Amino acid sequence: MTDIAILILAAGASSRMRGRDKLAELVEGEPLLRLQVRRAMATGHPVFVALPSADHPRVGFLAGLHATPLFIPDAAEGMGVTLRDAVAQLPSCDALLVCLADLVALETADIAAVIAARKRAPDALVWRGATEAGKPGHPILFDASLRAQFAALSGDTGGAAILRPLTEQTCLVPLPGDRALLDLDTPEDWAAWRARGAK
Repeated sequence: MTDIAILILAAGASSRMRGRDKLAELVEGEPLLRLQVRRAMATGHPVFVALPSADHPRVGFLAGLHATPLFIPDAAEGMGVTLRDAVAQLPSCDALLVCLADLVALETADIAAVIAARKRAPDALVWRGATEAGKPGHPILFDASLRAQFAALSGDTGGAAILRPLTEQTCLVPLPGDRALLDLDTPEDWAAWRARGAK
């Protein structure tokens, strides 16, 4: 059994990018997905990446990295399906951390902070990244006791059905600025972010 398994969700279609793949956008000189996988790996925990298929171009972004791809044939049905099918493929673990691949500003230190909160707040069942202002975001660490609930997920609602009843058992972990929520879904989002001096 591993302590914590990190699951990076990278099976979405980038449908608002009008033909571009946001996970292929270059950030700090490499595709965003590869950068995010490396950042997660730097925590020292095993990393698993949910991908649409074995022949998807994103698979190439993992070349040479010690990350395990998990293929989700029905990913087009929504994030709930991706979570359900990816979590089912994870090894036995004490807790699982779900991270969105497109959180462009998320750093290794942010992932580590959410993981560290588990020891600081041991009575919680969920430890969740938030903005400085306290708005819930990602990544989200789930206690292994919740794992069976992922099997009931469907559609595009993500893990909301699991999280909604657990407000009192959720420990929010404020991260710098809006890192916990900053995703770039359109070419205009990317252009504006880069215009602000992002790498």
